[in-house]
Amino acid sequence: MKLWLWPAIYLLAINLAAFILFAADKARARRHGRRIPERALLLPAALGGSIGALLAMRLYRHKTKKNKFRFGVPLLLLLQALIVFLLLDWRL
Repeated sequence: MKLWLWPAIYLLAINLAAFILFAADKARARRHGRRIPERALLLPAALGGSIGALLAMRLYRHKTKKNKFRFGVPLLLLLQALIVFLLLDWRL
């Protein structure tokens, strides 16, 4: 198996997990059920799932008014993109 495939599989899985958590929390909110803690929503986003979290936020219109999510998740995405940029040692 190619070396680059492992990080790609990880990123796919963590983004899918973040997306599913946000979708599940929105469904619970609609049913007035027990909610998923904000820390549990932000953790997968911080661990590389910021794209999945951001897509779910936009698609389900969930957590878009809370500044922690409104600004935090896009900031995580920018930081993660910067890390990838630096790790790949791209030249401008």
